[in-house]
Amino acid sequence: MSDILSVGACFLRFRRLFVVLAEKILRVQPDVKKLFLLIRAADVESAKQRVETEVTGREIFQILKQKHGNGFEGFIQEKVCPLPGDVMYENLGLAPAKLREVWKEIDIIVNGAATTNFYERYDVAFDTNVMGAKRICEFAKRCSKLKMLLHVSTAYVAGEQEGIVLEKPFHLGETLREGTHLDIESELNLIKETRRELKANRSSEKAERRTMKELGLKRAREFGWPNTYVFTKAMGEMLLGHFRGDLAVVIVRPSIITSILNEPLPGWMEGIRTIDSFIVGYAKQALSIFLVDLDLIMDVIPGDMVVNGMMVAMAAHSEDQTTLSIYHLTSSLRQPAPYAVLAESAHRYFLHNPPRSGGVGKKNNSGEPAVQQLSRMRFFRTLPRFQAYMAVKFRLPLEALRLLNIALCGAFSRRYDELSRKFRYVMHIAELYAPYALFKGCFDDSNTERLRAATANNNNNNGQDRKYDDFGFDPKCIDWDDYFYRVHIPGVVKYLCD
Repeated sequence: MSDILSVGACFLRFRRLFVVLAEKILRVQPDVKKLFLLIRAADVESAKQRVETEVTGREIFQILKQKHGNGFEGFIQEKVCPLPGDVMYENLGLAPAKLREVWKEIDIIVNGAATTNFYERYDVAFDTNVMGAKRICEFAKRCSKLKMLLHVSTAYVAGEQEGIVLEKPFHLGETLREGTHLDIESELNLIKETRRELKANRSSEKAERRTMKELGLKRAREFGWPNTYVFTKAMGEMLLGHFRGDLAVVIVRPSIITSILNEPLPGWMEGIRTIDSFIVGYAKQALSIFLVDLDLIMDVIPGDMVVNGMMVAMAAHSEDQTTLSIYHLTSSLRQPAPYAVLAESAHRYFLHNPPRSGGVGKKNNSGEPAVQQLSRMRFFRTLPRFQAYMAVKFRLPLEALRLLNIALCGAFSRRYDELSRKFRYVMHIAELYAPYALFKGCFDDSNTERLRAATANNNNNNGQDRKYDDFGFDPKCIDWDDYFYRVHIPGVVKYLCD
């Protein structure tokens, strides 16, 4: 590999993965000619500042800093080229002179630009996850030296499918609900028309935001997807497949990405994912109930394994000219882990490392760590049971408070409104996360296994030159109980609970 464009227009949303990718490339492939990073920024200086604070300034770069010492900044300046731009614009918002330069130099593109909010505004998610994929494809086809485009999607484009979920591409117009057909152009027109109506009605910003969010959920569920995020990611895959022509495209679909397992920094993470909200709530003793079936398999994969799989796929397909390949970077088939493993690991960890009263790291009036008694969390294995419990435990008292507030002429209005908002928020979040906490599918990884096998054969054929030894991505090597107890949960406490 000589030139790599890592597209991460939303580093704040996908930075955990792409910071790991950038660090890995710079550490194990120091001869890389140039690493272009597309950064959402107003100008070059702002882009450089974001790279310094949000990429190379992270703790994960400590090994590289130790290796290069005083020469670290010079090494970064030589290898990393920040590009102020955005996938929401034609030609990624790059200036004409810079466009001509990168079109001549780039030979591999990695696209991970995305908004990952399940309940994002439909117009925002569509522009980034759908049209952004199309713009990346158009940009890639103008790169004269390009060998391949690697696109990061998500395994959960499968929606709520049960059973074995195959590594197969989406075809234009395909949906997850029988009897329906998806017209992406019509979706774009619907967004434009909704915007016009909102503008004509002079809707407030809050009303506009709510309308566009509800529209996204409505359209997603109309076609069989549980939320706006996975719906728009699926449409992005469709457009890539449709417009790629003879461009070699690799789509990797990770499941839930967790903290680094091995290197460069075990436990490192940024940003809360589905299972992390459970751990954070447990650590702070702020969460007494959770919606999950402990007997179901959770599909998680450490971030360094995702990056390793991506880099091996780049190397394996860099000479392909016309292929479209799909890889599930998942664990549910080869090394399944029930949610019960995480629940028991978390309980045991916090028994041995008690949470501090008032939150992790808090102290009492004497300046000593304030340890609080650990209570077990209660789990609900179906959404109706969770909703019934919430109705009895919280909705009925809320109704009593509402009546009392009326009787006392609004004396408790502020308190009632606050609790009512919290109740609605919890119920909304439960509905959004239910498809993941109660997911009954199992991701096939036959293509990924063939990639692993080819890597192993390459190592064996090269004797002592085992060039893929640093790129392991087989979940069979993971002891989930040990990983959660020794690596992931301490990482959550360190990086997310302070």
